[in-house]
This record gives sequence, structure tokens and C-alpha cells, in this order.
Amino acid sequence: MANKALAKRQKLTIRTEPSQRTLKPRNPVAVAAKQRVGGSHQKSVSAQRQIQKLQLKKKLTTPDEQ
Repeated sequence: MANKALAKRQKLTIRTEPSQRTLKPRNPVAVAAKQRVGGSHQKSVSAQRQIQKLQLKKKLTTPDEQ
């Protein structure tokens, strides 16, 4: 009964690291691909709209410097 709350949300798993001696060598191509950094993607239309809305609100609330 003490573990009831944990059972509904997530299962407790214990990970064990495999020993490196028993594994075959890793694929160097896969390591290179995983370490490569991808660029940032374009913002979604809704995100751009939110930014424009905030910029407009900021312009309307701040006094104009003349």
C-alpha cells in the first residue's frame, strides 16, 4: 500500500550500466552524428504573433521620445 502513489504515476526503474569489456566497439559514424549540433528552427506562426503582440503593447505603453 505504501507504493500505491508511485505505481499510478511512474514505475521505479533501476538502471545498470553495461560493462564496456563485453560490448563490441561502438559505431564511430553514429557517435559523430549524435554529437553534431543542429541549428535552431524557425519560430512557429503563433510564437511570432505573440512576439509582435508584445512588441506592440510595449510601444503603446511606453511614452514616445521626441
